[in-house]
Amino acid sequence: MNDFVPTGKCSHGGFDFTSMIEPTGGINKDTVDSSHGYLHWKAASIAIAATSELLENVRQAAGDKQFLQMMAISKGKALCFVIDTTGSMGDEIDAVKTVTSAIIDNKVGTKDEPSVYILVPFNDPEFGPLIRTTDPNAFKRAINSLTASGGGDFPEMSLSGLQLALTGAPPGSEIFLFTDATAKDEYLKSTVIALIEQTKSVVNFMITNLLVSRRRRQSDNDQQQQQQFRMTKSDAQLYIELAKASGGQAIVVTKSELLSATSIITESSSSSRVTLLQAVRSTGMTENFIFIVDESVRNLTVFITGTLVNFTLISPSGVPQGSANMTGPLIITSQSVGNFQTLRLNTQVGLWQINMMSTNPYNLKVVGQSPVDFLFNFLEVSKAPLGGFDVVDNRPRAGVNGSLMVTVTGSESAIVTEVTLVESSGSGKVNGSVEAQGGREFLVHFDRIPSAEFVVLVKGEISNTSSVPFQRQSSTSIRASTVTITATDADSVLVPGTPLSVPFTLTTDGAGGTFSIQATNDQGFTSTVPSSLPLETGGSANGTVNITAPTNTTSGTVVTLTIQAVAPGATDTNYVVLRFTVLKTVTDFTAPVCQLLSLQSNCSDNCSLSMWELSVQVTDGADGTGIDRISLGQGNGIMNTSLAAGNGTMNTSLDAGNGTITLVTYNASCCSTDVELVVVDQVGNVGSCFYTVRKNNINTTPTADATTPTVSVNVTTTKPQGAVSMASKPVQFFLLCFSMSLLASIFQIT
Repeated sequence: MNDFVPTGKCSHGGFDFTSMIEPTGGINKDTVDSSHGYLHWKAASIAIAATSELLENVRQAAGDKQFLQMMAISKGKALCFVIDTTGSMGDEIDAVKTVTSAIIDNKVGTKDEPSVYILVPFNDPEFGPLIRTTDPNAFKRAINSLTASGGGDFPEMSLSGLQLALTGAPPGSEIFLFTDATAKDEYLKSTVIALIEQTKSVVNFMITNLLVSRRRRQSDNDQQQQQQFRMTKSDAQLYIELAKASGGQAIVVTKSELLSATSIITESSSSSRVTLLQAVRSTGMTENFIFIVDESVRNLTVFITGTLVNFTLISPSGVPQGSANMTGPLIITSQSVGNFQTLRLNTQVGLWQINMMSTNPYNLKVVGQSPVDFLFNFLEVSKAPLGGFDVVDNRPRAGVNGSLMVTVTGSESAIVTEVTLVESSGSGKVNGSVEAQGGREFLVHFDRIPSAEFVVLVKGEISNTSSVPFQRQSSTSIRASTVTITATDADSVLVPGTPLSVPFTLTTDGAGGTFSIQATNDQGFTSTVPSSLPLETGGSANGTVNITAPTNTTSGTVVTLTIQAVAPGATDTNYVVLRFTVLKTVTDFTAPVCQLLSLQSNCSDNCSLSMWELSVQVTDGADGTGIDRISLGQGNGIMNTSLAAGNGTMNTSLDAGNGTITLVTYNASCCSTDVELVVVDQVGNVGSCFYTVRKNNINTTPTADATTPTVSVNVTTTKPQGAVSMASKPVQFFLLCFSMSLLASIFQIT
């Protein structure tokens, strides 16, 4: 720090030798009674305007739908399919095609229309690419283009495909994985569980071919070959465990039953679906479960996964109905496919009971549709100077006290009265103390975080007039840990061909020893990491992951890096998930520009009977990266674009850079007098060009300055938002880098 204070500046301490001199004025902006208090609102207004300009820049570059997704303002959940495309999967792929068409046809235009469509195919040894689109017809085409081929041996790259889906889908997504084979990449199990916990996503496995032989090599049909390609119950256990961790289902069906099973579970998916109760039992037993249905719940549904499971339902009014009689007063409809059973109940408000009787493992889940739900994050005491809490991005610490922030969604009047950590596979529970924080947030303190796997159960009141409380439960199971691993992605930009070092710190509250370290990423980038780190009891150690993106990696690619630490004997594990954006070094900070070629109108008093036409040329300059796309910011006319090469020929491509020119024509009714062209180049610089027609019978062909209005035409070209000297404007440079980082992620949605 400098040893003097420039004129007009205030002391900031540190190594500033004037820090002991009493300052005059100070930099307090908390009150308006200081000497510069009258400037506070002006400064705030400028900051708000700059933020609005940045977000508008991002919106124009990305498009409205993608921008709303980035801001978490979108209707519907993601529809995500992970599909085995090896040789024996033809029937499954046909079923997915049928289900996809039905979902799109039934839900497009409704509140349950998927916000984004995601497809990840996997084979052996290939998997991916991840296809993500907001266009339902484009998704249909992607699904319909799938074919079954390859996969010479039995296990496939199913977890690699699932890992790619978990990193590419929005948090809280519901993912469907279709396969008839075991996982060749089972080593990714802990990575997948880490991503499930971190994203709170639900994964449903649609498994065919259990205990049924399949042949992929037509040249070898003997019994030994058939036996080799057989999935047993133990083979499917991996998928069952992952489904349990996520709160999903592991549904085992024949190929002929797959269409019915998929239709049942996808049709029940809804943007407003909430979980009232979920329990997983790995050994059969008789057990009674209770759940509360409030007035906001509709379409009450029970899912049971397992074989030879009997049950008895008891309604709030005391009416019983058992599995032996599926036509009673409580069950409206029931469907059973393979090991999966669904019951649509007659929704009654109050306390329900379901008594489960089975000697086999089973999964019980009760869901409904309601606007009222909750979000949650575990917290830890912040080490920052001002204190407070920080969000725990991985597993909370086991066996010690902890805090949880619960946010109620879908109701302004709902209050939380109880929060309990309930063991997923048992009856153990820990109750928390709830403190209202204002708004819809509630801080919950626990004396102890369970060491066993658990879920979060929330109860409360929707309003003072509600006759019964509400009950909601998290779908994803949570594991606590005595191992803590921390890292930072402050340098979140990965330059192709240049290694990036990611330091991390490993700490244990338990016994010491040699901890295994694993680092994986969803893009297959080269990375190095120490295979192990020695720790003393209650000690810590540091390590570094080096990751390198290939030189030909597309700018805007997002890579998710998962670093995991496993305690000696695999008794405990924890992880940290980091995301990096691949960006090639940017030298183009100049936005595209527009030049008006002609504007013709024949507007009369009756605007609906006349038209006007505009012709503009757009370029990104001799050293620009080229035009990525041109869209209408305003105007409801018809726009066409074509590229004018140096010889005057035309084609339908946009500007390839190097001084080439894109021609834009626009025509509209005289009732629509304004048009704004939003022009985005390959690195996200945005130019906005605005034109207006006002007078009648105008024919204008500018020859010198395209931005100068004629006597009868108001033509304005808005100054491009990126056209500033970045060397002299570090704040703008920071904002531009920030917006490019956002755009890099958004641009993957097509």
